[in-house]
Amino acid sequence: MPLKVLYPPAYDPSFSSIPDDAVRLAFDRAGRHELIFFDHSAELEPQFEDIDVVIDLGGSVGTRRMLHAATSVRLWQVLGYGLDHFELDYWGSQGMVTAHCPGPNSAVALAEFAMMQILMLARRYPEARAMAEAQRWSTPFGMELEDRVLGLVGFGASARALATRALAFGMRIMAIEKQPVSSEDIELFRLEFVAGPERLDEMLPNLDFVSMHLPLNDETHHMLDGRRLRLLPPSAYVINVARGALIDEAAMSDALVNGRLAGAGLDVFGEEPFPLTSPLYGLSNVIITPHISGGTDGTYRRRAALAVENCDRISRGQGPHFRVA
Repeated sequence: MPLKVLYPPAYDPSFSSIPDDAVRLAFDRAGRHELIFFDHSAELEPQFEDIDVVIDLGGSVGTRRMLHAATSVRLWQVLGYGLDHFELDYWGSQGMVTAHCPGPNSAVALAEFAMMQILMLARRYPEARAMAEAQRWSTPFGMELEDRVLGLVGFGASARALATRALAFGMRIMAIEKQPVSSEDIELFRLEFVAGPERLDEMLPNLDFVSMHLPLNDETHHMLDGRRLRLLPPSAYVINVARGALIDEAAMSDALVNGRLAGAGLDVFGEEPFPLTSPLYGLSNVIITPHISGGTDGTYRRRAALAVENCDRISRGQGPHFRVA
């Protein structure tokens, strides 16, 4: 049975069209459901009449008013993974079936971006660009990645994808993971150290790079706090493509400004947009990007395909994949 699917795109008209194009193409190819683009400038309630599924871009577009208007909706599909900025408890309290798109959908994008940050920091790209613009040639000197140790905090899909790429550069891999890691995966990823979060302190002093790959929740908030940042060698680099508040940003900023960390590649922040008043913007050993690591054509093709599949399941009277409420 065909469903009526409502897709509210991002409020900001400058936002990339990639998600919208991917959703439109996935539903056009499926040809089984009617996709309707929500108009933020039009009256809200009439647009929700007889709607079966809502696709919420990243879980950041839907509002409580939308939810209360969604009286016929059988599935609220979040087109993203992280739910820290989504009122999941409230959606659940209203009895709304909610699903999201788990890590494997964005793993390639996140891993490629993290690997790019590692390479740019190792070869001191911001400084090199400044030297080129100043017409100062053959400086700065960089570091090779072979035999450098990469620590992965979280060993899910994106961390494993990054490990695969880092191994190709000859890096050594250590990991922290709450769930058991099989002996086959330990061998596959050549893990020199793997343990639960209670042994994070033990891993940190051995690292050249540490990369965060965790969802944000009460348990993981400020997992890298000031004390743990001090356990890293001063020559270490921090990479974060997950969630900003996994790290105590004030403590990290202090360490970077005062030379207790070699540098950082940061795509996510506790406050976004990241305030221009931060001293990190002025540091040549810090790469700041505007939360774009997961934003690729491939990520949204996979997420849109999952949304279509969940619509199919709802139309057959089945529950959605990756239900969270």
